[in-house]
Amino acid sequence: MPSLIDLRRRIRAVRSTQQITKAMKMIAASRLKRAQERVVSARPFAQRMLQVLNSLATRVDQDAHPLLRMPDQTRGPLLLVVVTADRGLCGSFNSNVIKAAGQFIVSEGRRREVALGLVGRKGREFFRRRGFDVRYDQAGIFQRLTFAHAVDLADAVIDEFTSGRAASVYLVYNEFKSVIAQRTSVERLLPIPRLEGDGGAGPAIEYLYEPQPEEIFRDLLPRHMQAQVYRALLESNAAFYAAQMTAMDAATRNSAEMIESLTLYMNKVRQAAITREIIEVVSGAAAT
Repeated sequence: MPSLIDLRRRIRAVRSTQQITKAMKMIAASRLKRAQERVVSARPFAQRMLQVLNSLATRVDQDAHPLLRMPDQTRGPLLLVVVTADRGLCGSFNSNVIKAAGQFIVSEGRRREVALGLVGRKGREFFRRRGFDVRYDQAGIFQRLTFAHAVDLADAVIDEFTSGRAASVYLVYNEFKSVIAQRTSVERLLPIPRLEGDGGAGPAIEYLYEPQPEEIFRDLLPRHMQAQVYRALLESNAAFYAAQMTAMDAATRNSAEMIESLTLYMNKVRQAAITREIIEVVSGAAAT
């Protein structure tokens, strides 16, 4: 049976941990609000641009721009960009992304090689130790996430694709759905996806180009890639703070339950010690 000193020391340790988790929950909640506002602001533009570009890619020739060209999918490696967080203490946030990336690598690895682009310290620590071909590495950006970080990543991805070092590019990240729900998403970035069965969905949209399509695509498609990457980074950042807030809230409540249980047990131990001392006193008095 543990002593009263050990129990008191353990209760103090749990209470100190509870104060830390409570503070981390409050910090995550304050940062989540701003991150959520940035996601909500970025979504309409990125989603509308994706719809237009998907429709446009269906109706133009593949040779109109290198980012529209469908390469031979059986040749060349596939580039998978994995977006994780820089820190832990966020429940299954990082493990869900790493698990989805692992499943994707296993399914695609039977047919072709898979190279990786890593965003976030947790993903980098996991995959680098396992000897994967890492083409891109970026960590420590989520503290001060800006559009420039998305531009760097998009430019690196475009360079890998247009140079032929990657036959296609996919992105895996946590999509922010709500404070208590995040969805792991795997999306194809390049080549620009085409709408399936668009011809039978309604009247075809005829686009008029001014100036020439090549000039429009040269400016529009890289901008489109930057917008999609930026939205994914914002989604992952907001999802991280939501996961951390939820995890720290659960840890705080668990700490309170543990303190209550330990306090009850300590009172029982103390009562047993008092009872034993009373019995010893009475026994000694009766013996004399």
